[in-house]
Amino acid sequence: MAKHPFLSDEWLDTLIALNDEYSDKVPPPIVKMRLNQNVTGVPFGDGTVTMHTDTTEGRPIVGRGHLDNPEVTITTDYETARALVVDGDQAAVMQAFMSGKIKVDGDMTKIMTPPPPKNEAQIELDQKIKDMTE
Repeated sequence: MAKHPFLSDEWLDTLIALNDEYSDKVPPPIVKMRLNQNVTGVPFGDGTVTMHTDTTEGRPIVGRGHLDNPEVTITTDYETARALVVDGDQAAVMQAFMSGKIKVDGDMTKIMTPPPPKNEAQIELDQKIKDMTE
């Protein structure tokens, strides 16, 4: 699998394709929500990437841009987003949240529920995300 800079167009294309491939294999989300994400301080483009995740149909759907009428919107910096998405570093994410690097608008309870236990497909997907990231 080719490597791409985190959140680059090529990285997002690959993430969306992997999400489509694995969406019926990974454990279903516990919470159904429409989530928008803003990542600031991105070292390319205009410096901000917008994405969304929609789990209202019982599987995660990831895409570019924002959804209309999200239940929650998260804004964070590039390094924190990478720590969460690529590294899975929950301690760094909690520290970033406590220090104000993660801003949440909307129903915070939607993002506070722990994710479901990982199955083999989720572990494989997580590794592919790490492997594709420069």
